Amino acid sequence: MTRDALFDFARKRWGIEPDSPFADYPEAAVLRHQDTGKWFAIVMPVKAEKFGLPIQERNAELDVVNLKCQPPLVTLLLEKEGVFPAYHMNRRHWVSILLGGAFPEEEILELLELSFRLTEKGRKGRKAAAG
Repeated sequence: MTRDALFDFARKRWGIEPDSPFADYPEAAVLRHQDTGKWFAIVMPVKAEKFGLPIQERNAELDVVNLKCQPPLVTLLLEKEGVFPAYHMNRRHWVSILLGGAFPEEEILELLELSFRLTEKGRKGRKAAAG
């Protein structure tokens, strides 16, 4: 899955456009709820070495998406190829998934839906149903 395909899904599903809130990192794009502004995904290029991946070229960057999940699901997902502890997010509740890698596109979209639900208004402090 590419970043553009992920953004296209969010646009069609929720009418949400990606936002680039970081002037110093224009390639980082956030998907956020329209009513609260709360993030449910961030797509960003990250150096392969940050995830311990072998790199073909010096300073190679790979696109990843960070998604929110319940802690038991985070534990299960980390056993899968292309899933890593969240980069610059709470690693108990978020994962980083390599875009364009081995992780199935349909599962990324299911996790995007879950992340959207977990971050909806009124969800704070409530336990979400297992996904």
